[in-house]
Amino acid sequence: MIPTAAEPIVPMLAKAVADVPEPDSVEGGLVYEPKWDGFRGIVYAERAAAGPDDSDGAPLTIEIGSRGSKMLTRYFPELVEALVRLLPGPCVLDGEIVVRTGEPGHERLDWDALGQRIHPAASRVAKLSVETPAMFVAFDLLALGDRDLLDTPFAERRALLLETVGPEGGADATAGGAGHPLHVSQATDDVTTARRWLTEFEGAGLDGVVAKPTRASYAPGKRTMLKVKHHRTADVVVLGYRVHKSGSGVGSLLFGLYDDEGELRNVGGASAFSDARRLELVDELAPFVDRDDDGEVRHAETERSRFSSGKDVSFVPLRPERVVEVRYDQMEGSRFRHTVQVERWRDDREARSCGFDQLEVPAAYDLGEVLA
Repeated sequence: MIPTAAEPIVPMLAKAVADVPEPDSVEGGLVYEPKWDGFRGIVYAERAAAGPDDSDGAPLTIEIGSRGSKMLTRYFPELVEALVRLLPGPCVLDGEIVVRTGEPGHERLDWDALGQRIHPAASRVAKLSVETPAMFVAFDLLALGDRDLLDTPFAERRALLLETVGPEGGADATAGGAGHPLHVSQATDDVTTARRWLTEFEGAGLDGVVAKPTRASYAPGKRTMLKVKHHRTADVVVLGYRVHKSGSGVGSLLFGLYDDEGELRNVGGASAFSDARRLELVDELAPFVDRDDDGEVRHAETERSRFSSGKDVSFVPLRPERVVEVRYDQMEGSRFRHTVQVERWRDDREARSCGFDQLEVPAAYDLGEVLA
């Protein structure tokens, strides 16, 4: 059955692997694509039929579903307008919504700017749709016209995708350079090229490589694809902890790094602890809790944003003495892009030695080259 906005589909997912897999590791081979760092989106392009005999000439309507099947349509009016104009007819596309920033020739993906696009005020949505317009990078075709493609092998779906919205299709999606609102993701069957992408494309804001079995059907909600992301470590200062939502134990640790001016800045945190470990951490960190002269815990809060305006952002502050090694994939500005994983305590490190200068900085790479 063809997915529709009324009955949205759950996107197919990817399983994390340590390295870019060899093509012969999966029967039938693999196709590799850049891993786009944006909002997963399913585009439903459907006819707005006025009556039972008027469907062919009716204009397209566009809905954009999220990974969790919630509709993102209202947040991206510029994409809706572009897709109505560019898509040749009814279809269902799987892809990524991204926002680019920077001067031509030096563009990259901007996660922070993309996150700001999700706003409750219609006036703000309209303003940002002009100031930071989004684009859609398609990497799969789930339906075309009245044809359901879910059981079609990926290699065939990819070929149809290029025919439908690629340079050979009616949309001429890659015309107009990186600023064009609709693109088809690059793909290769060469593992050497994929491994080069893993290194180079990070400089344009992408966050890895995805490997797709060429013979695989589309499996909603299943981790059929394979994804490779960067694996890095850093030594960070433990700033404090939040109490677990149960009211007992450590819910998350907060981490910091020293900048060039010697200021300790919040860079993110970790929260994947077992119930037993949450209780242990309270005892281990008790000697480092920052208290006033009366022995009371000092009040502390992290910065609020519109996403956390209704949340409890208080935490138990610690004296900046404990250092821990963490594993992370990439930075977004001055913060870890995702939550990190604790590797080990570093009692041999001085907190003051934990600065931003230890972090690997990817070489800049133009987003336009990725989209070419």
